[in-house]
Amino acid sequence: MVLRITNTLSRQKEDFVPVDPKHIRFYVCGPTVYDYAHIGNARPVVVFDVLYRLLKTLYPRVTYVRNITDIDDKIIDASQKSGDEIGSLTTKFAEIFHQDMNELNALSPDVEPRATDHIPEMFEMISSLLESGHAYEAEGHVLFCVRAMESYGQLSRHSRDELVAGARVEVAPYKKDPADFILWKPSTKEQPGWDSPWGRGRPGWHLECSAMSAKHLGKTFDIHGGGQDLIFPHHENEIAQSVCSHGGAPFVKYWMHNGYLTVDGEKMSKSLGNFHTVRDLLNHTPGEAIRLALLSAHYRQPIDFSLPALNEAKNGMDRLYTALRISAHTKADRILGADVQQALEDDINTPQAIAELHRLASLLNKNPNDGATKGALLGGGEILGLLQQNPESWFKWGASDIDDAEIEALIVKRKEARDAKDFTESDRIRDELAAAGIVLEDNASGTSWKRS
Repeated sequence: MVLRITNTLSRQKEDFVPVDPKHIRFYVCGPTVYDYAHIGNARPVVVFDVLYRLLKTLYPRVTYVRNITDIDDKIIDASQKSGDEIGSLTTKFAEIFHQDMNELNALSPDVEPRATDHIPEMFEMISSLLESGHAYEAEGHVLFCVRAMESYGQLSRHSRDELVAGARVEVAPYKKDPADFILWKPSTKEQPGWDSPWGRGRPGWHLECSAMSAKHLGKTFDIHGGGQDLIFPHHENEIAQSVCSHGGAPFVKYWMHNGYLTVDGEKMSKSLGNFHTVRDLLNHTPGEAIRLALLSAHYRQPIDFSLPALNEAKNGMDRLYTALRISAHTKADRILGADVQQALEDDINTPQAIAELHRLASLLNKNPNDGATKGALLGGGEILGLLQQNPESWFKWGASDIDDAEIEALIVKRKEARDAKDFTESDRIRDELAAAGIVLEDNASGTSWKRS
């Protein structure tokens, strides 16, 4: 089966025909590092991590670029409020982001450029746009002139007036047109900035991604991903800058956007009390359960996140790991089964792929000695970023007042009591462990345990 993806640009599901079949190149907008990543930030990371894994199985070379925005007005505001120097603030939250995404089993991108390391490339792009008449200077700013690009708005498919109204763009006296957007803006003495031909200042957010993608992927590349909220103005403006600064060369062949995430049926908001950071969720839920919850809906569809849904995802992972646990003695080589691969090649249909994992787990429960089924379950889990740990480690995850060594010691004492037919003591130990959140499971090979 040929990989098919829904292209936001055409609004159709298309066969994926790469620019160069020997080298797939794709870019995903990364975090703005000034605070903890929330569950909505995690969705595109997980979604495009599955795409990355799939592409690596289909093509000989893949370059995945996901940027870090480390200069932005939100960062400046956070720095002023916290008193932390901007470099320290962004370094801190970039590291926290990496830790949290690692817990979700997200692979690191091949390149992770930072905006502040690409100021010369931004200068070059601005100069090119000024020379071609697609940009102009005004009161210390450099702005892109949208009227100079006839195809502006092709991605979002709105008229210019609709785009202006929908984006609530700043109406400033220095703009020739309200839809024009900033490439470079002046910085005060208190704000971070760089000396430039247009005065001391800093780049516009849209420009950053255009400069970084061009440097690391070239003028034209295969796939650009991100959240649906970025279609306009961010991605629309990326297209404008990139195409016009590169003499009309196409920018991206395929645009992919994941749907919105709500929490308990409402927009996530701190004021509503439904705001979940990944770090908070990881304190009481394994990362793979969070990942499964995010993959439970098709990436293009909205997803409603809730703690009950997260608990169900945890139960789902328990069922998958149980099948691996009871077949622990069975040797198996990881294989990517046809059904999982076909589901993912059909526009990254993760719900269908997950359903196939559960089917394989059911088969394995019935026949724990089936190495081929176990291999397919492990291989399907791997491409989805699931089932990446030993089953015993999975079931022993979580905080408790009792550590692993104490649990093992009590299990030994319980066995001694049972062997001596002291069932009162045996039951007492079981109840003690149950009160600590430890569930015992007796089987032919002995007693295993898990944290409830």
